[in-house]
This record gives sequence, C-alpha cells and structure tokens, in this order.
Amino acid sequence: MDQQLLSKTFVELADNLVADFDLIDFLRLLTDRCVGILDVSAAGVLLADREGVLRVMAASSEQVRLLELFQLQNDEGPCLESFRTGRTVSVPDLRTEAARWPRFVTQAHQRGFAAVQAHPMRLRNEVVGALNLFRSTPGPFDPVDAPIAQAMADVATISLLQQRSTDRSNLLNEQLQNALNSRVLIEQAKGKLAERLNTDMETAFTALRGYARAHNRRLSDVARAFIDGTEPLTGLVL
Repeated sequence: MDQQLLSKTFVELADNLVADFDLIDFLRLLTDRCVGILDVSAAGVLLADREGVLRVMAASSEQVRLLELFQLQNDEGPCLESFRTGRTVSVPDLRTEAARWPRFVTQAHQRGFAAVQAHPMRLRNEVVGALNLFRSTPGPFDPVDAPIAQAMADVATISLLQQRSTDRSNLLNEQLQNALNSRVLIEQAKGKLAERLNTDMETAFTALRGYARAHNRRLSDVARAFIDGTEPLTGLVL
C-alpha cells in the first residue's frame, strides 16, 4: 500500500470540509484513489437524491458506471444492500451469490468483475450512499483494506454533510441536486467530445477533467461551455 498516497488522500478529502468544492470531481477523486491505494480494480459511488433514490455519481471506469446503473435499474445487487442496511457487504466470489443476485452476477462477469465489497457512506444513523469496490479476480479482500475503505467513505460523507447552515439535510439535498444536474451536462459533454475526437468515453472524461483542473474551473462549467460552444477551450485535447 502506498502510505504517502494514502496520507495525501485523507488530507485532500478533509480539505473539502472547508472549501467550496466540486462534488462530481470530489467523488471521482475518491474512486480514483480507492483504485490507486487499495487492492481493487475499480470503484464507484452511489448517492441518494432528495427523494431517497440512488444515483450513480462517480465511477473509476465506464464499465463500473454501467454496472452501477444496471444495479439501480434492476433493483438488485450488493451496493443497494449496503445502502439499505448501512452495513458493509463483502462478496469475495460473485459466483457464490448467483441465486441471490442472478442478473447482477451475470452482468458483473460480463463486465470483467468477479468480487465486490460495498461500504455504506454514513454518519451515525444517516446513510447517504455507498462506496463500491470491485475486483477482476475472485478471492478474499485484504482485511487491512476494509477499514481504510470505510474510513475514506466516512470522511467523504462528512464532507458531503458539512454544516454550512443549520439545516444539514437541506444543504445535502441542494448539493446532490446540483451534482445531478452537473452529471447530465458532463455525460453530454463526454459523448460529444468522444465523438469529435473518435475516442472512448473514459478518455473524453479524462480530457475534460484535466482541462478543468489546469484552468482552475469547475468541471460542470467546462462541460457546459463545450456543449454550448460559447468558448474555444483551446487546449482541450487528449
């Protein structure tokens, strides 16, 4: 495990306790760092909107994003269970759970995943989502990784629930709704850029995110400008 990267990650996650942060970029940082630090192949984040409906808010790869969407559309899978129970759900070999989640298990294997561990994003009794870790090979998860993953999920949750007003719930709802609106823009921009550059969606997202960070701008603002064509966005290349 990269201890230096782990320390840096917790500092970055904690920095968002006081900063006005870009929620989409923040959650993508969380998934990327999970893959970089833990013994997992991919990671995704599901968050509940103001109606309590789970949404895919971040994923380290397009395959994970599609798998998370599949879970939500079919109301079946370990990540949903973790959110609903507020407990970690660890499945070292998805083949053993084919009877429990038949459609999810089939879809996971088709997308190259053989094991999953889902951690609730919670603060005390409030569960706002789930951090989901995937491996391409079956086998037990490293027992050292599990508490670290939960700690990362907890710090991220505290950032989401930071108290900038007396009504924490309304603040969270507003943040999540804004993030959902931004997610739509970003997905549209990804598709448009991928088509223009003749590349895949993940590479297009990386280019958009890199441009936003290089110019110290919100990812959603860059996506909107690209879709509308209101700015040349010189330098937006692979």
